[in-house]
Amino acid sequence: MQKKNGPGQAWPHVIIVGGGFGGTHAAHALRHAPVRVTVIDRTNHSVFHPLLYQVATAALSSDEIAAPIRSLLRRQPNTDVLMAEVTGIDVDRRLVRIGAHELAYDYLVLASGSEYNYFGHDEWARHAPSLKTVTDARRIRSRIIQTFEQAEQETDPDRVHALLTFVLVGGGPTGVEMAGALAELTRYAIAPEYRHIDTRSARILLFEAGPRLLAAFPERLARKAQAELQRKGVEVYTGAAVSTVDASGVVVAGRHIPSANVIWTAGVKASPLGAQLGAPTDRLGRVKVQPDLSIPGHGEVFLVGDLMVLEQQGRPFSPGLAPVAIQQGAYVGKRIAQQVAGQGDTKPFAYRNKGNLATIGRAFAIADLGWLKFSGLLAWLLWGGVHLVYLTNLWNRVQVFATWLWAYMTYDRAVRVLTPDSLQSDIQVAPQAEMRAVGADGAPLEDRM
Repeated sequence: MQKKNGPGQAWPHVIIVGGGFGGTHAAHALRHAPVRVTVIDRTNHSVFHPLLYQVATAALSSDEIAAPIRSLLRRQPNTDVLMAEVTGIDVDRRLVRIGAHELAYDYLVLASGSEYNYFGHDEWARHAPSLKTVTDARRIRSRIIQTFEQAEQETDPDRVHALLTFVLVGGGPTGVEMAGALAELTRYAIAPEYRHIDTRSARILLFEAGPRLLAAFPERLARKAQAELQRKGVEVYTGAAVSTVDASGVVVAGRHIPSANVIWTAGVKASPLGAQLGAPTDRLGRVKVQPDLSIPGHGEVFLVGDLMVLEQQGRPFSPGLAPVAIQQGAYVGKRIAQQVAGQGDTKPFAYRNKGNLATIGRAFAIADLGWLKFSGLLAWLLWGGVHLVYLTNLWNRVQVFATWLWAYMTYDRAVRVLTPDSLQSDIQVAPQAEMRAVGADGAPLEDRM
């Protein structure tokens, strides 16, 4: 039965595609508006993506950083939730396709996010999983734990070496945080538990094609982050682009590095849904939106989060950060509510930058608050507090805080159970290959690796 806002008049229908930060905050902003809201997501849960790396490194369980979308919106009687995948969008007819079905909308909010960019080598995804979903995190965690179990039984030193070599491709926040967490897992958490291997000898290699890590941070903070990683035993290589990824490892500047664990933490590109809107896009597939986050010619279609790019002060604006998606979702929801109420247009979207944080393992983080830049324990405490606040509900906050407190006191990583359905049969290693070439700048990398 359709809800109405007047005699014979049905409430406008708002479809929100994506149940992440942007989508759920757009829905929350419409909770008192005279509209029907339908939130569509391919899963039934909303994930706190900044902590996925802790699921992948056995520090947290997936239930601690995810919550059912229905639970988040249960107090909104004007909102329905559908677990389905949107297969098409017709902006001229104002229709969203879900398989063989079509849903009509009056307003459309696309918050379907992004996916990792393998830069023309999508076949690498098979051997170098990315970290975008709960399934990705669980798969990476199972693979990491399984390689330690396999190494414990291996008698060939070269194969043990390859099994205990972890390669991360991409030196952004995810790569840096993942590297720090892996270092602490291997050096402290599980070291006393294995009898035939020394997990502290595991190599963790972080490759960044650019000139430095954490390009979004000031260079001084990035240098401190790199120094902390190296202090924890991570080998950091900048200006080192990966040219090949296969079942046996990676090739960097002509050198083959055997590894059973290659993790892709490089750049992202927009969800393919954006290409169906007929609006201009950039080279990463992000849709170019107007100042109110709508697309040209269709003021009823809005994009938030990683899917859009906005021109601000002559520069493209599309940082893949949770606060951006949150603020944009709330802005779009408020704007739709005002339009439905016949009120005047709101101001153009303006992001309120509250700072940027990244953690490098235990008791160390970097913080760029604009007016204040610092690192160390205080930054780590701030990072933890901010992430607890941004978690989706109170129970998640209680669970994560308790887990972090226990881990801080004991170094324990308890989420390491392997079940038959989580075992992976494609773990392969190859013997150490010979050096075949030098880096692009002519300098041999063998002296660095």
